[in-house]
Amino acid sequence: MANLAKVKNQKAFLEKYLRGTGRTLSVDQARANYGITKLSARISELRDAGLVVYTEVNSKGNTAYRMVARDVNGSCAIKFAE
Repeated sequence: MANLAKVKNQKAFLEKYLRGTGRTLSVDQARANYGITKLSARISELRDAGLVVYTEVNSKGNTAYRMVARDVNGSCAIKFAE
């Protein structure tokens, strides 16, 4: 995805961008590319909704997030609509 001015529905975007894709997203990438300024807050909301999100350290030494395809109940159903 190219640079976006600002993602309107950030939780839906993050679910689609990360869930089961193997991608990671750091705070710097989220801010610069998608206008998401409070990534850790959005990640917390995704976790509260039952999604499984892992915190990693990327190759630049920054915190990055990755999400598996299934939620805590084993479902692949979408949680947030765009």
